[in-house]
Amino acid sequence: MFAAQYNGGSRSEARLLSAILVVAICLTLAPVLRLFVEGVTYQGDPSLTLMRDVLAQPSTISALEHSLITAGCGTLVSLVLGSAFAFLVALTDLRAKAALVFCLMIPMMIPPQITALSWVQIMGPSSALLKTLGIAPPLGAPQPLYSPEGIIFLLGIQHMSIIFLTLRAGLRSVPQDVVEAARISGAKGLRIWWQVVLPLTLPSLGAGTAITFVTALGNFGIPAMLGIPAGYATLPTLVYQKLAGMGTTVLAEVSVLAMLIGVVAVAGILLQRLFQTRQKLHLVGSTSRPLVLPLGKARLPVEILLWAVIFAILVLPMFGLLATSLIPAYGVPLRLDTVSIASWQEVIFRQPSTSRAFTNSFGLAMGASLVLVVICFPLAWLMERRKNRLARLFDSLLDLPYALPGVVLSIAMILLLIKLPFTDATLYGTIWIIFLAYIARFFAVMFRPVQASLKQFDPAMDEAAQSVGASLYRRLRDVIFPLSAPAAAAGAILVFLTAFNEVTVSALLWSSGTETLGVVIFNLDDSGETGMASALAMTIVLVVIVLMALIQLLSRRFPKGVVPWQT
Repeated sequence: MFAAQYNGGSRSEARLLSAILVVAICLTLAPVLRLFVEGVTYQGDPSLTLMRDVLAQPSTISALEHSLITAGCGTLVSLVLGSAFAFLVALTDLRAKAALVFCLMIPMMIPPQITALSWVQIMGPSSALLKTLGIAPPLGAPQPLYSPEGIIFLLGIQHMSIIFLTLRAGLRSVPQDVVEAARISGAKGLRIWWQVVLPLTLPSLGAGTAITFVTALGNFGIPAMLGIPAGYATLPTLVYQKLAGMGTTVLAEVSVLAMLIGVVAVAGILLQRLFQTRQKLHLVGSTSRPLVLPLGKARLPVEILLWAVIFAILVLPMFGLLATSLIPAYGVPLRLDTVSIASWQEVIFRQPSTSRAFTNSFGLAMGASLVLVVICFPLAWLMERRKNRLARLFDSLLDLPYALPGVVLSIAMILLLIKLPFTDATLYGTIWIIFLAYIARFFAVMFRPVQASLKQFDPAMDEAAQSVGASLYRRLRDVIFPLSAPAAAAGAILVFLTAFNEVTVSALLWSSGTETLGVVIFNLDDSGETGMASALAMTIVLVVIVLMALIQLLSRRFPKGVVPWQT
């Protein structure tokens, strides 16, 4: 009787797995496949002529070179900053570690176009903050951030949190016993760090570096706001400029450019997986006692230095953004007689696009989070239970939509949904194409934490529930979901906070009425409305910080693992 019941359950699981897999593949991998088809065809026929012509263009070669330079050097900046913070926070007896970690997460949650805008406001001859302090460069002086060096610097700041998180996770797995053994053998000080700690964390450091490079390669906001005024094009901004110009073969051309970005990104994915496969520490001993190295008399100077860096890369740019939003015209110094809230009033209460953008961004972010929980939770469990060939193939390709730059995914969605199969309808120009792009983009962000939590799940618990007659739905609801809820909640929080401020994907998909917050800020700054752009950007920063603070305050009531930056 139990065998018959089990076989029936297995058949229902197989059918459910197949159905969800088809949906997941259509949402995530179908756009990438459509992009590849467009790139290798010309006027409907298979041909490599157009691909060869596009790749041979000087603008393509120049943009590729610029992308590799800015992404590579930006990753080095992130590596230096992120690893320094990770080693000090994870290994030493610093005070207020939770506050440091919280502050380090904020740059990752702030859209890159706001990061660029805030730094532009504190440098250059028109900086309200520098004018107020009387140290602004003379009028006509160049904006130093409108340069490759400016792009590299801000890419490094924007993505240092990725290095910090991945390396910190690896460092927290190093037990105290290992260092004590090294000390007994005569190792001291930096020798312990160099010969014991660093080799154990190299896989985490390498994986974080690869992820950072891929993310920097696809960054659109910073190269667009700093590179376009300087005539310095990277591959994402070249795609954007080509689409803005339109033409008879523009979709085919940008498909080739998107594939080029994708090839470089895939190389980064493969490098990341190489490091992950080697991440086997084979440590002996419990990790319940984390490694803590006393700093002694150096603790206070180190704390002052770390908080000074936090102030320089986070607080100071926000001051510049706030100052620009409170002046009547760009370039006017901020004084008591020049303070004005006209930009805030205009952009928040009078501009209809702002209220639409808040509604769109909140709805898209919340909707994507909920839909991904509904899809990823049963899919991850079923894939863990029944590892068929299709499931293994999907698992190996799942990270591709997230690793590919946002502009690449946008073009793929345009090609796939500009005309729905077997109909004359289109989703292009509607909010639904942005929504589907968000689901494809952030699928891996939700799926991977849930998958990791379910790998630790004892299947005997599910089998026990099944043996007493529990249906598949009831087992999912009463047994599986409560155990994986913290991981699902952590993924949902990350998806929401990231999608709420997203611009890279929606920059190519929006139309009148479907603007997102990132798009509105980019358009305001591009049209010269710097004060309103700064006011809206400051509003978004405050919203993000308030949301993160509320989550932090409520974290004690949540199960362990719900708050992403506390895991």
